[in-house]
Amino acid sequence: MGRQRGEDDAHRKQSKKHGKRVREVYVFAEGEVTEEEYAEIVREHGARGTPGLDVNCEFRTPRERKPMPMVEDAIDLARQVRRAARKAKLKEHDERWPQVWCLFDCDQHKLVPEAMALAKRENIGVAYSHPCFEFWRLLHYQNYTSTFATVCNSARDKLRGQDGFAKTYGPTFTRVDDNLVKHVRSGQLLGKYKQAKKYAKQINEQHHHPDPCKWDPYTGMWMFVEEALDITDY
Repeated sequence: MGRQRGEDDAHRKQSKKHGKRVREVYVFAEGEVTEEEYAEIVREHGARGTPGLDVNCEFRTPRERKPMPMVEDAIDLARQVRRAARKAKLKEHDERWPQVWCLFDCDQHKLVPEAMALAKRENIGVAYSHPCFEFWRLLHYQNYTSTFATVCNSARDKLRGQDGFAKTYGPTFTRVDDNLVKHVRSGQLLGKYKQAKKYAKQINEQHHHPDPCKWDPYTGMWMFVEEALDITDY
């Protein structure tokens, strides 16, 4: 999926040589596994929104997997890649303009409102979930509107209790433990995006409190899928 550091320049030269239109997307995620596996499946199976545009998605390791440090790391990287884009004569409205995103949860984190406000000021994309990313995965199975009281384990338990969820890991699986549930499988996603997005938007529209920690539940992952990855369905 994402290329290793150091390959960016070579890839850009190759893309330019072959006349491809390429958008570079850099992601800092709270989870070490789940979000990246999700993005890989989406990019592999998703329907592209812009014909002829390639999207390269690279996950970067943040110095700390918490909202504020992740946003600060994203800002540092964004300044670098935007500087390079300007040297390459790209404009901010260009579809190839590089994007930098943070994917993080409410969970029990501090400074969530401050991190989101800083990201907005610096044009860093944020896909925020309350209580956690598993809520977005859950919406691929059902419309769940009850609060989680900021307890991610509740969302995770709801997810792995869904009919057929265990079987997505193999025909002999009857239960999913805490380690296995972190891994995403295509059978949990494909054919369910539009339903999940519909549920998410309906739920999100009900929240008007200025503090995102009060948005229980909430997920903005569909915006990352469409705005960053240029995927309209999967």
